[in-house]
Amino acid sequence: MTEAARVTIIDHPILRARLTTLRDKTTSAEIFAEQLREISALMLFEMTRTISTDPVAVETPLAIASGARLARPLVLVPILRAGLAMVDGMVRILPGVSIGHIGMYRNEETLEPQQYYFKFPSCLDKADVLLVDPMLATGNSAITAVSLLKKQGASSIRYACVISCPEGIRAFTAAHPDVPVFTAAVDERLNERGYIVPGLGDAGDRYFGTV
Repeated sequence: MTEAARVTIIDHPILRARLTTLRDKTTSAEIFAEQLREISALMLFEMTRTISTDPVAVETPLAIASGARLARPLVLVPILRAGLAMVDGMVRILPGVSIGHIGMYRNEETLEPQQYYFKFPSCLDKADVLLVDPMLATGNSAITAVSLLKKQGASSIRYACVISCPEGIRAFTAAHPDVPVFTAAVDERLNERGYIVPGLGDAGDRYFGTV
């Protein structure tokens, strides 16, 4: 499978408009958070388009109707802290979904992820796992997170980010060719500090108002 086949760029007019608001440096923390939650909810539909369902029959007020239910549990896993912003939007569509957490921060000198926390539901081996983080920059955090999930038994993992770059995509798909990537934009490049250009700055700082 080629790198391009593993990456889905979710292109939609509403999503593009909200992404433009995210990029704008004058957008307030309140509006930034609102737009990021809405983008995440929109991305969830594409991210889960091909998950398996089982047939089920339900009784309507008039007759029996054929329907569907999810064949496997879903587990949302944000990479802390910025990934929490995407979970906030997705749980509106999936109330009651199980949520795991992976805590990492980037060493600003080495650009390598430093892990400080992880907690997962016990059903990872039976679940469709949705790993989320707003930015795929160097790819190091996402690569480490997937490796941790696999060690815990996860075998069906999908990764979603709002903004990515060619360097991050190459690194991630080389490390985990079995994990599909869903993104709303592939930007130009990384700068010397490991930030995506043009990007939108630090998603976590802008979401939580800690710029």
